[in-house]
Amino acid sequence: MARQGIVLVIDDNRNILVSLKYLLGDYFVKVITVDNPELLPSLLRQEAVDVALLDMNFSPGLNNGNEGLYWLREVKRLKPQLKVVLFTAYADISLAVAGMKEGAFDFVVKPWDNAKLVQTLLDAYDVAKGGRKARKNKHGDEAAMYWGCSEAMLQMKSVVERISKTDANVLITGENGTGKDMLAREIHRQSGRCSKPLVIVDMGAIPESLFESELFGHVKGSFTSAYTDRTGRFEAADGGTLFLDEIANLPYHLQPKLLTAIQKRSFVKVGSNVAQPTDIRLICATNRNLEEMVSKGEFREDLLYRINTIHLRLPALRERRDDIVAFAKMFVERYGAQYGRGEITLSDGVCQTLQDYSWPGNIRELQHIIERAVILSENGGVIDKIEMPHDIAAAKIPAENKLTSLDEMERDLVKRAIEMCNGNLSQAAAQLGITRQTLYNKMKRHGI
Repeated sequence: MARQGIVLVIDDNRNILVSLKYLLGDYFVKVITVDNPELLPSLLRQEAVDVALLDMNFSPGLNNGNEGLYWLREVKRLKPQLKVVLFTAYADISLAVAGMKEGAFDFVVKPWDNAKLVQTLLDAYDVAKGGRKARKNKHGDEAAMYWGCSEAMLQMKSVVERISKTDANVLITGENGTGKDMLAREIHRQSGRCSKPLVIVDMGAIPESLFESELFGHVKGSFTSAYTDRTGRFEAADGGTLFLDEIANLPYHLQPKLLTAIQKRSFVKVGSNVAQPTDIRLICATNRNLEEMVSKGEFREDLLYRINTIHLRLPALRERRDDIVAFAKMFVERYGAQYGRGEITLSDGVCQTLQDYSWPGNIRELQHIIERAVILSENGGVIDKIEMPHDIAAAKIPAENKLTSLDEMERDLVKRAIEMCNGNLSQAAAQLGITRQTLYNKMKRHGI
């Protein structure tokens, strides 16, 4: 790959600077390293820096990140177009969130993954140079998903970066349209299996009579229409990732067959007596409450335990209001290019309308509404009117219920869950996807 652009690394650790100079030298024309942020103003006047990697702490004994935020503001003041990636520790994720709101492009967590660090800086360079297409990684997959700047999503991002390198089974939950499939793709993209297949199965679309053939395959002649051998999804995903979407739609009487394959890491094709080993990373997703289904006898408890090593809950779009306009602008750019509409912008009034709506269909609904608005827009114009659902007035968030902080949002959610469950704390905890003890802790914290 051809080297391009100038990257600036600011960190007080000399060993880190030396390591990154060697690492980034293979990707950038010039790598500038400095251990003192006081040199930034003069350096930015002298060098045409494209991307900066900025540490959050510099003075000995200080680790509150305020220095990093200060220098981020200074860099954006001196050179607004410069893309800044923050360099932070796991414990400082909240600081990274604050940095994103101050204009940082993204953040990378220490200790860093070389491929992740390089990809983030190259993505920042692409945006700095006006690139519109997602950069492809070395395996030809799409670049990282858009996380937004809400604290809940950035916390999840840090978790995903840690778990992706493992083979732990992952259960993704969330409402329809929140991007569960995108998160599954992201976990696969960051994993050591990214060069192998990601096989996606919609469990609700498989007829019961074909379940075993679809997942495990069959041999020729095993049943009337089996004219040839068939490769099942477990075999197709060997070495890679198997994503079982809408796992809750799997009928109860078929769940033991899936459980056996997951436990034994092997399967038997229909019409065969030979067990065939499989090496997969399993990711499942659902919009339903599996714990509640277990209590009703609709989902096997042992299967839930097996697929739920790591549980990731994607928040609804109404729970991440800071990201609504950012998503809308991203879709405007995408569809503006796709339909040849040129540079299109959203008026302030339209942005406010988007933020006032509760988005029951989440990101998918927003995407469709923006696509329609772009199609109906003038070339290179400003979208100042947008066709929203007729029930938008009923779907607006009442002013008195608008939340000003994540703590207030959590307090309101816990209270509503308890009220909906008529004070039954076990049911409320299950609805929230947390343990009863965690619910107690949150009630005590919020004075409920």
